[in-house]
Amino acid sequence: MKRKGSGLKGGALLSPAILIVGIYLFLKFVLPLFTAPLPASLIFLYLALTIAGILIFNTLSGGSIEAFFGPIFRFLSGDGQAGPMKVARLLVLILFPLLVGWQTYASTAPSDHPPAENRTIHPAPPGEFVGLSNPVPNTPENVMMGKGLFAAFCSPCHGNFDGKGPAAKGFTPPPANFVDPGTIAQLQESYVFWRIKNGGVGLPIEGMPWKSAMPRWEV
Repeated sequence: MKRKGSGLKGGALLSPAILIVGIYLFLKFVLPLFTAPLPASLIFLYLALTIAGILIFNTLSGGSIEAFFGPIFRFLSGDGQAGPMKVARLLVLILFPLLVGWQTYASTAPSDHPPAENRTIHPAPPGEFVGLSNPVPNTPENVMMGKGLFAAFCSPCHGNFDGKGPAAKGFTPPPANFVDPGTIAQLQESYVFWRIKNGGVGLPIEGMPWKSAMPRWEV
């Protein structure tokens, strides 16, 4: 009977730990394969809700409370511990306050980074560009010509449409990722024409500073 109880207590702690780690790995690495990556704050919220659900489930009865919290209390109090468990307890009691103190200091200490530069990523185009339509017909010949222009003038920064070309590093903002459905797909064609025609130096003041190699195409 004693071994059965010990196994139950160990499982009461092991199963929630596996569940929390599994949910974190799913949200961090698996879910971004099918949709946009989740921000760290949202992942933290989901994990907090999971931990809250585990605590509620393990406090439904006196037996579940003892099975879940008993090993934790005995570990922290040091009752009947010797050898490796005693050393592990001392390490936890020493390292955990140090970790909390370091995180508190890192979150409150003044930063030595320069202030952020506020700018508008997609400033409004001039009125004469609003509502323009593409005069170039969508023919195989024009598509091939466009591919050649992209390879010659755009691919060094935009790469294979993913914004990771060999010259992309160091630019602020980074070259646009054309594969991302939230980039080109949400912009009007006349707006894209204006941005390509005038480049970074042709943007209005709210689009500055523009530390980019985007040229000014006067065509």
